[in-house]
Amino acid sequence: MFTLDARTIDQRTIDNAGAFLIGQLERYDPTLNLPLLAYTWSRDIDLRNDVSLADQVSSFSNTNFSAPGSVGEDGESWISQSSNAIPGIDLDITRTGLPMTEWARQLGWTVFELAAAIQLGKPIDAQKLDAMNEVYQMNVDRQVYVGSVFLKVGGLLNQVGVNTINATAAWTSATSPDQFRADINDGLTTAWKNTGRAVVPDSLLLPPDQYSLLVETIVSTAGNRSVLDYLSENTIANKQNGKPLNIQPVKWLEQGSHNSITTNRAVFYTKNSKYVQFPLVPLQRTPMEYRDLRQLVTYYSKVGAVEVRYSDTMLYMDGI
Repeated sequence: MFTLDARTIDQRTIDNAGAFLIGQLERYDPTLNLPLLAYTWSRDIDLRNDVSLADQVSSFSNTNFSAPGSVGEDGESWISQSSNAIPGIDLDITRTGLPMTEWARQLGWTVFELAAAIQLGKPIDAQKLDAMNEVYQMNVDRQVYVGSVFLKVGGLLNQVGVNTINATAAWTSATSPDQFRADINDGLTTAWKNTGRAVVPDSLLLPPDQYSLLVETIVSTAGNRSVLDYLSENTIANKQNGKPLNIQPVKWLEQGSHNSITTNRAVFYTKNSKYVQFPLVPLQRTPMEYRDLRQLVTYYSKVGAVEVRYSDTMLYMDGI
């Protein structure tokens, strides 16, 4: 028979147990916990894939045509059997060119850093690669949505040639979901009218707070459906395009998120490369280079600017 004494574990006991290295009894998680970041550019725009590293400019053209009036009451091109003066068609072709800009980041480490990282179970090369990819995504996200002041180009949310209208009032002060419905229908029908009734926007981008209002506001006293769900399926966009209106939140649309976004803005547009697209050369890398005690690798790409080919298919609504 023996008695178990309650004793404290002192340093000698720890040493005798073999736990004499710092961290030996520590369960370390090698997961790289990067900063909390949000980028959604690939969700909201189609890519132009025919560009290459050799291109300095991405360009496209828009064609306007005119048909001189003829003998018809409304200018129809009627002729008689003996007509010898037949009207023609005139074309006006304008070209738009946007820069393709080089993007690059170099990753490097010494053999000593690499050896230490391997021993600690923290691969420095993989961590730097993950960090570089995050930087790349953030840079492209900014370029897609708001462009670059340095390059003097706009993005999806701040194009100079896009028409802008105002909301009836700020959505945060709305007393009824009818205001949300009225503003969204106004934006859709105005954009439709601007295209000569040819195209109804199929996408709507909103600031996150206004998007949340649509999610949390109930469309009726039944309390079983949000305004977001209702508007996705019950607008002219759904009826004309045969699919729900795609409503998404974008952080760049918040007032003050960029110097060109001075008020909370909604963006109506059609997500189709025929109307708007973004030229981008996929990220590539050089072979590993060994320079003295360093290992170096460079990742590079070419990034274009948002091409709005039919600005009339887009509409901005400020003050929501």
